Amino acid sequence: MTKLFVRTTLALAIAAALTACGTVGKDFVAPQGAETPTWRHAATQNDAARLPAAWWTVYGDDTLNALEQRALRDNPSVLASAQRLLQAQAQLGVSRAGQAPQVSVSTSVANSRTSAETAQGIALGHRSISGNEYSFGGSLSWELDLWGRVRRVVEAADAQALAAQYDRDGVMLMLSGQVASAYWQLRGLDAELAILRDAAGARVEAQQLVEARFNAGLTNELDVSRARVERANAEADLHEVQRQRNQVEHGLSVLVGASPSVPLVAATPRAQLPQPPMIPVGLPASVLGQRPDLAASVAGLKASNAQVGVAEGAFYPSVSLTGRYGFASESLHDITMADSRQFSFGPLALSLPLFDGGRNKANLALAKARYDEAVANHQGRLLTALREVEDALSDVQQRQQQGAVQEQARQAADRALVVAQARYERGVSTYLDVTDAQRSALAADRAGVQISTQRLLASVAVARALGGGWMQQASSPAVAQVAAK
Repeated sequence: MTKLFVRTTLALAIAAALTACGTVGKDFVAPQGAETPTWRHAATQNDAARLPAAWWTVYGDDTLNALEQRALRDNPSVLASAQRLLQAQAQLGVSRAGQAPQVSVSTSVANSRTSAETAQGIALGHRSISGNEYSFGGSLSWELDLWGRVRRVVEAADAQALAAQYDRDGVMLMLSGQVASAYWQLRGLDAELAILRDAAGARVEAQQLVEARFNAGLTNELDVSRARVERANAEADLHEVQRQRNQVEHGLSVLVGASPSVPLVAATPRAQLPQPPMIPVGLPASVLGQRPDLAASVAGLKASNAQVGVAEGAFYPSVSLTGRYGFASESLHDITMADSRQFSFGPLALSLPLFDGGRNKANLALAKARYDEAVANHQGRLLTALREVEDALSDVQQRQQQGAVQEQARQAADRALVVAQARYERGVSTYLDVTDAQRSALAADRAGVQISTQRLLASVAVARALGGGWMQQASSPAVAQVAAK
C-alpha cells in the first residue's frame, strides 16, 4: 500500500511537471487603441478626466438618480445579462475541471451463477460457480496536458466569462443612458406643456376680447374666426404634446421595470430645464479602457486566439493516465482483508492522430479565420466608438450655438407680439398681424425648450459614448447591487 502510494505520487508529480513544458498557440497581445491624437469637437481635453461611476449624478436631479437605481435593480435586460454572466462563469468552472485529475468512488454488490453446461462448467466437471461479490474502491483518470491544449481551453473560457461581465456592464451603461434620455425628454415635454397651457389661456382671452370688439362693432367676423382658430390650434397642440409625454412615460416605466399602467413621474406645472453639465472628456486613446463594449470585444479576441491554440493542439499526441484501487470479496466480512485488495496503475495511453481526412487542418484554418474576423470586427467597433464620441461632442457644440441664436429669435418674437397687439388695439392693423405674431412667439418658445432638451440629450450621449465612468475590473455600486441580487 505504501509503495503504491509512493509510486502514484511520484508519477503524478512527474506528470504535473510535464504538463508545464509548453503551450500550443501564440500568447494573446491586445490590439492598439485609437490613433487619433485629440477630439475634433471637444472644447477641453484631459486624459485624466473621468466621469463618476454613477455618471447621471452630475445632473444633480434626485428624481433621475432614483429612476437610475431602480432601473439597474429591476430592469429585465439587466437581470438577464447577469444570468448570462453566471452561465459563463459556470462554463469556466467546467473547463477548469479538465485540468485536474478526475477521481471517483464506486461500490457494488452482485450475486451470480455460471452455467454447468458451458465450456468452463464442463472443464470444472459439470459444475457451476455461484456466490456473492462485494467490492468498493476508487478510480483516477487524468489527461496530461503536455502541450497546453487544455490550458488554452481554460484561457478561452476565462476570456468568454470576462466578455460576459463586460457585456453585462455594457447593458447597464446603455440602460442608464436610455433612462436619462427618456427622463429629460419627459421634462422637456413638461416645459413645452407649460408653454402651451399659457398660450391656450392667452388665446382664450384674446378670443373673448375680439368677440367683445365684434359685438361692439369695432371689428369684423373674420377676426373672430381667426381668434377661434388660434385658440383651437393651441388646444390641439396641447393634446398632441400630452400624447407624446404619455408615450415617453410608458417607455420610461418599462426601462425601470415597472408597469406602464401606473403613473411613474408626476408632471411639473412650471418645469424649468437645467443647463447641461460639463462632461469631462479624455483623449481618444483612453476610449478603449472606458467603454465596456470595447473591453468585451478585446476579451472576445483573446478567446478566439486561445481557440487557435486549441485547434493546434489537435495535431499533438494526447496522453492520459488511469488508475484504480479497491477491495473485492465474496464475503462482506472479509472485504477489508489484505488478500481482498485489487488495483491497477495505468494504462498510460498515448493517442497520436495520423490520418483524419484533413479535419484537424480544416479546424485550424477555421479557428484562424474566426480570429481574423474578430480582429476586423474589433477595429470596426473602435471606429464606431470614435464616431459616436465625435457625433455627441459635435451635437453639444452645435446645440449650444443654436440655443444662443434661438434665444435672440424668441426675444424678437415676443417683442413683435407686443407691438402687433398694441397696433390692433389702436385700430392701426388687422387681427391677422396679431395671429401671425402669436404663432411666431409660440413657435419660438417651443423651439427654445426643444433645443434645451436636445442639449441635455447631447450631454447624455457624450457620457454614454465615453463609457459613463466605467472602468475595467471595477464594479460600480449599481453593478455590485445587481451582482449581489
